[in-house]
Amino acid sequence: MTASALPLLLLGFSLGMRHATDADHVIAVATVVSRVRSLGTALLIGAMWGLGHTLTLMVIGGAILLFGLVVPPHVGLAMELAVALMLIGLGGYHLTRIYRAVRRGEPPAHAAEPQGGHRHDLGWADRVFAGSRVYLNVRPLLIGVVHGLAGSAAVALLVLTTVHDPRWGVGYIALFGVGTVAGMMLITGALAVPFALTRARFSGMHNALAAVAALLSVGFGLFLAYDISVGSGLFTANPQWTPG
Repeated sequence: MTASALPLLLLGFSLGMRHATDADHVIAVATVVSRVRSLGTALLIGAMWGLGHTLTLMVIGGAILLFGLVVPPHVGLAMELAVALMLIGLGGYHLTRIYRAVRRGEPPAHAAEPQGGHRHDLGWADRVFAGSRVYLNVRPLLIGVVHGLAGSAAVALLVLTTVHDPRWGVGYIALFGVGTVAGMMLITGALAVPFALTRARFSGMHNALAAVAALLSVGFGLFLAYDISVGSGLFTANPQWTPG
């Protein structure tokens, strides 16, 4: 197994980078990145999101590999529904923020990261904790943790079909997580460019881009919620769930 471990681990890293490009991941981070002012902040958001995603993968995937944890269909679908609800809430929150800022005649482009004072166009958490570096880092971390719920079982089951040693399986998941972190940093960096370019000089375009990102988050979240609840029968006696 040792001789073939390196290709396996490299595969985990490359698949992790590809996993970062999943639609729900990109939509979620695009909504968050619409608020940032610098490339460095965007890269940090991507790194924290990827770290949160990896934490969930390691906990749930490790439990499946090491302890034989079985995820029932109802639980698996509920974890995916949590992602859908998060997308809806995230998009709705940002739409509300944009609406309040535009109504008051001040673009959210300048209100996204307040330097002081009381902002009515921001949520209460932003007004209270905006100056806290921990708060700014925890938000994308928690989003990543929730996103990891939807894919952790699928990753672990894929490993079970190809790796017979649980220790190498855990290593695969860890490298998968590292690849996800790297991929998400690249994505957030790329997404930050149009928002940064339009923030100062084209506030109307910036607001439109931010609104589109938020609407996509709400719309895709609603689609996922419907597909999980109705299409897969989450609330029925015999739900249909294929980890993926």
